[in-house]
Amino acid sequence: MKNKSSKITRRHFNLATLATGAALLTATGFSSTVSAQTNRSLRIGIIGSGKIGGAIGRLWAAAGHEILFSSRNPDKLAPLVAEAGPLTRAGLPAEAAEFGEVVFLALPYSAIPQIGHDHGHLMQGKVVIDCSNPNDKRDGDMAVAALAKGSGVATAEYIPGTRVVRAFGTINYQFALDNAHREGDKIAIPIAGDDDEAVVVAKNLVIDAGFDPVIVGGLERSKLFDRGAPGYLTNTTAVELRKILNL
Repeated sequence: MKNKSSKITRRHFNLATLATGAALLTATGFSSTVSAQTNRSLRIGIIGSGKIGGAIGRLWAAAGHEILFSSRNPDKLAPLVAEAGPLTRAGLPAEAAEFGEVVFLALPYSAIPQIGHDHGHLMQGKVVIDCSNPNDKRDGDMAVAALAKGSGVATAEYIPGTRVVRAFGTINYQFALDNAHREGDKIAIPIAGDDDEAVVVAKNLVIDAGFDPVIVGGLERSKLFDRGAPGYLTNTTAVELRKILNL
């Protein structure tokens, strides 16, 4: 996989130093401990704190990461913060973009160009994990264009200078909460990204959330698990997902 961001300044932390570690679970209602893949807590800003953003943020908080949930009306996120625990707080999207060492996008795909315009300067050099799914019925022609090139490619074009990875767009929020850290073979989450170190971060955060990461390839290959593609909403194991995607 070609690393396209070698000239981008690494801000806040060296991703190459990520190693296996452990983190105590916060009081969010999940099992007593989980095995975190990072050797320290990461700051994660979530832009779009609805169902999937709230669910994945809760799981990351449970693994010991610091979470800033955001929306244009952060006061309305008080119940989510109360449920997610003491490692979380709420703020505006600009605050999440600035706070996060990693930024998680979980909002209607048509909002991403505006996010890039308004907050892209706050995310330069950062890992941006995008789970937003282009939907032509909701998002119009820009969704058609994004699906044609792969949503990951489109997101990287909308927020240049960031280290985009596609992940978590293939799972329903309730299914995620019900199946995180399940016994036996875990649910697979496909990942696509052009930056090797950013992919490692996303892979470890998939594990921290309680799932099994499957590296599909570069951003162009995100089309294999975009909405309507073979890898979308499979809710299956890594072995089966690799078969479906011929990996």
